[in-house]
Amino acid sequence: MSLAPDPLAGDLVAALRAAGLADVDDSRLARTLYSSDASVYRLEPRVVVRPRHRDEIAATLAVARDLAVPLTARGAGTSIAGNAIGTGIVLDTYRHLNRVLAVDPEAAEAVVEPGAVHATLQRAAMSHGLRFGPDPSTHTRCTIGGMIGNNACGSRALGYGRTSDNVLGLSTLTADGAGVETRAADLAALVDQHLGLVRTEFGRFARQVSGYALEHLLPENGRSLDRFLVGSEGTLALVTEARVRLVRDLPVRVLVVLGYPSLAEGADHVPAILAHRPVACEGIDHRITDVLTTPPDLPGGRAWLMVELTGDDPREVADRAAAVVADSAPQDHRVVEDVAEQAAIWRVREDGAGLAARAVDPPGQPGWEDAAVLPERMGAYLRDFDALLESHGLQGAPYGHIGDGCLHIRVNFDLASAGGRVGYRRFVEEAADLAMGYGGSLSGEHGDGRARSELLTRMYSREALDLMAAVKHALDPGALLNPGVLVDPAPLDADLRLAHVPAHPPRTSLRLVADRGDLVAAVHRCTGVGKCLADGTANGGVMCPSFQATREEKDSTRGRARTLQDAVAGHLPGGLADPAVHEALDLCLACKGCASDCPTGVDMATYKSEVLHQTYSGKGRRRRPRTHYTLGGLPQLLSRVPTPLVRLGLRATPGIAARVGGVDRRRRLPVPAPRPLSSRTHDRAADADVVLWVDTFTNRFSPQVGDAAVQVLEAAGARVRVVADGSQCCGLTLVSAGRLDEARATLGRLVDTLGAHNPEGLPVVVLEPSCLAVLRHDAQHLLEEHRVPDLPPLRTLAEHLADLGWTPPRLDGVQVVAQPHCHQASVIGWQADEALLRATGAELTRVGGCCGLAGDFGMVPEHYDVSVKVFEHDLGPALEQHPEALLWADGFSCRTQAADLRGRTGLHLAEILQRAASSTVGVASAPAGGTDFDPPHGTR
Repeated sequence: MSLAPDPLAGDLVAALRAAGLADVDDSRLARTLYSSDASVYRLEPRVVVRPRHRDEIAATLAVARDLAVPLTARGAGTSIAGNAIGTGIVLDTYRHLNRVLAVDPEAAEAVVEPGAVHATLQRAAMSHGLRFGPDPSTHTRCTIGGMIGNNACGSRALGYGRTSDNVLGLSTLTADGAGVETRAADLAALVDQHLGLVRTEFGRFARQVSGYALEHLLPENGRSLDRFLVGSEGTLALVTEARVRLVRDLPVRVLVVLGYPSLAEGADHVPAILAHRPVACEGIDHRITDVLTTPPDLPGGRAWLMVELTGDDPREVADRAAAVVADSAPQDHRVVEDVAEQAAIWRVREDGAGLAARAVDPPGQPGWEDAAVLPERMGAYLRDFDALLESHGLQGAPYGHIGDGCLHIRVNFDLASAGGRVGYRRFVEEAADLAMGYGGSLSGEHGDGRARSELLTRMYSREALDLMAAVKHALDPGALLNPGVLVDPAPLDADLRLAHVPAHPPRTSLRLVADRGDLVAAVHRCTGVGKCLADGTANGGVMCPSFQATREEKDSTRGRARTLQDAVAGHLPGGLADPAVHEALDLCLACKGCASDCPTGVDMATYKSEVLHQTYSGKGRRRRPRTHYTLGGLPQLLSRVPTPLVRLGLRATPGIAARVGGVDRRRRLPVPAPRPLSSRTHDRAADADVVLWVDTFTNRFSPQVGDAAVQVLEAAGARVRVVADGSQCCGLTLVSAGRLDEARATLGRLVDTLGAHNPEGLPVVVLEPSCLAVLRHDAQHLLEEHRVPDLPPLRTLAEHLADLGWTPPRLDGVQVVAQPHCHQASVIGWQADEALLRATGAELTRVGGCCGLAGDFGMVPEHYDVSVKVFEHDLGPALEQHPEALLWADGFSCRTQAADLRGRTGLHLAEILQRAASSTVGVASAPAGGTDFDPPHGTR
C-alpha cells in the first residue's frame, strides 16, 4: 500500500520482516481496519501481521517478546466484547491460517487451523454425516480459534454443548514460546491450593463463561489444560492448531415456533420445553421482526421461542413436537418441517445482532448483551431487566439463547456524549448486580473482553480474582498477550469508538433519509458483526462482490464502514478525502447488496457517492478522474452525438475510443444499435393504462428489449404508452461518479418528463433494473422531500404483469440460468420475476452475487482483473455448468459481461416471454439482438 506508515512502528516492522514475516502491514488503512471488532471499542494497533504457518506465529511472538510489544490474536473480528483489538501487534489468523487440515469420520474428529471458518469445517464434516456442534449466529464467518477464545456456544449448545465441550486437543504457544503443557505442574499446584474456592465459584452452570475456566484443572475433571484454555480470550496462550470433536447430524429436524405476548412469558415455560430434549430453544422479540421488510410467517404473538428437535424417527420427533406445544402454553404456534422455511426463520435469529441494533432509536449498542442465568430463572430475570431499562430511560430489543438462560440485547446507549457515557457506566454496573443477584454470569458465551472484565469484581471474590491473576502471571508474566482483558482490566468506558464522533456532523448532498441526513450516524450503522465476510453467495445474496474476489478486509462492507467511521471521527487526517478512504472504496462496485444483505442496513453505494461528491466538489476540490466524465456522463454524451457517428467511431477506431474513454484495452466495447427505439417508437396509446419508460441503455443499445416489452404487455391486455424520446436519463452514471448536483438536476428533469407524458399518474414500467433502483431508492436521497411524491407508481415488467393476473406462456423443459441484477436483488425485489418465470414451467437456476461489470466498474483498467474474478465467482461457473441454458439477465451490464467474457447472449425477461409466446426460444451464443461489439482491441 502507498499510505503513510506509523513512524513509531518502524523498528517493530523492521524486526518482524527480519524475522521472516512477509505479510506485515503498518499502513494507515490497515491500522484503521483492525482498530475495531464487533464491540463498541476502538484501539489502533501499531502493526497487523497475517501469519501463513505456525512458525510465523512463533516468530511474531518472539519479536513481541523481545520488544515488549503487546500482541492480540484475532480471527474474523466478530468479537462483541472488545476481545480482538489491541495497541500493539494484531495477529490475524483469518487471512491465511484458515484450513481444515483433516477430518476423521471414524473417530468423529477434525483438525483445523485457528483461522478456519466454522462454516468451512461444517461443510467438511457434513459430507460425512457429521457436524461440529456449537454454531454461533456468525457461523458463516467466525473462526474456530475465535470460538475457542470466547468459549462460543451458539443456538444449538443445548444439544451439542459449548466449544469447551467439543475441544479434544490444542497446540499452543505461551508468551515464552513454549506450550501450555510446560506449565501444567504450576497450574495444578495453584488450583490445589484453592480447591474449595475453585469448586464453589467456578463452573457453577453451563453458561458461566466469565473469567478463567479453572474448574477444568480440578483433579476430578482430569486437569484438562485444553478445556481450561477455552474461553481465556487469548490472554494466556496462542492456539496454533485445534483437534475438535464431531457429532452425528441426525436426519430428522423439526422447528416448533411458539408465540407469546412477551419474551419473559415464553421464558417461563423453558423448563417444560427442556424436558423434551431440544437441541435449540431460541427467543426473539417483535421489535426485531418489525425491522424486516418481509418477515417470515410466524405464529401470533409479540415474542417467539424457536424450538428445534432432531432425531432418527420422524414419528418420534413429531410426537415430541406435539408435546412441546402441549406443555408450553403458547398463544399460538407453528410446526415447521420444510427445510427452506426453517432456514428463513433461523436467518432472522442469526441476524439478531444487526436487526436489534436497528430496532431502537438511537441504534442499539452491544455494551451489555451477554449475561446468563439459570434457565429456570430466565422469565423473572427478563422482567427485572426490562424494569432496569425503563428506570434508565433506555430501550432494547432482546433475543438470545433463552433455553440456556443467556440474554442478548442491543441497548440504545448514548456513547457519543460525556453524560451518556456516565449513564452507560451506571447502567452496566446495575445490570451486573442484577445478573449476580440471580446467581448468573456476566458472560454466557462472548467473553468478558473490555466490556465486562472490570465488572468481574462484582461476580468473583477477591481470592478468586487473585487466583486468576496468579494463573495469568504463570503463563504470561510480562502481560504480553491481550492486555486489558480479564486480569488487570481496562476501564469499561475507556476507548469507546463513539466518544470521538463530531458533535456537528458534516453536511451532506444526499438526504440519507434513514439517518436524518447524518453521515456520521449512517457510517456507524456498521457494528462489525461481519456478515459481509461470509464465504459465498449461495443464498442469492449480493454482498460483498469484491471481498469475495480478494478476501481482503478493506474490500468488505465492514472494512469500508470502519474506514469511513475513522474519517468522520478525525482519525484520518484527510477526512473523507483521505487516501485510505479512497483505497477502501476503490473496489466497491456500488452493487447496493449491503443495503439489503447487511442486517444493520449499511448502504455503501450511497455513502460512496457522497464521498466522491465531497472529495471532488466545492472548495479545495480535487481533480476528477477522466472516467467520471466519459463513463459517468455516457448517457449525456450519447444524447448529443448522432448514433451513426458513434457507431463509426467505435468500429473504425476502437482502440482510440477505449483510450479516450479510459476503458481497459481487454474490453470489447458495446456498440449502439443502428436505430434507437426513440427513432421509431412514439406514444402508442392515448388512452393507455400503463406507461413504458425506456432508459438510455435500452433505447440506444437494446431497443429489441423495448419492442419485446411492448408486445408482452399488449398480449397481457395492457394499453401501452411508450416514453422514449432519447433525451431523458435517470442520472445513474452520474450518481456512481459522485456528480450529485448534476444527477439531481437530471433526475428532476426526468420526473418532469414522466409527469408531462403521464398526467394520469399511471403505473410506469422500467426495464433496466439499475434505473428503476435510482427512481425507487436513490430518488429519496437526491430529490427534495416535496418532490418525491411526484414520482408515479414504478414497477418492473414482472410486477405489472402479476398485477394484471396474466398467465405466461409455457417453457416446459427449457433451462434458464438467471442473474438477477444487483440493484434488483438488493433494493427492488426479484420475487415477482422469479414467480413469473417459474409459472412458465422453466427449469430455473438462480445465480447469487454480482456479474462483476457493475456499470463502469469493470470497464476501467485498474478494476478489470477484479471484475473478472467477481464474474468467475458465481455467474461464470453457472454458465459453464449449464451450457445449453438461456441466460436471463435484465441488466445491460450483466448481459455485456456475459457476452464479453463467455460469448453468451443474455436475454431480458421481456425477450424470453416474447420468444416463448412465438415459440422461438432457443439457446444463443452470440451477442444479443440490438447490441453488438467491436472486435477485441487488446490482449484478452
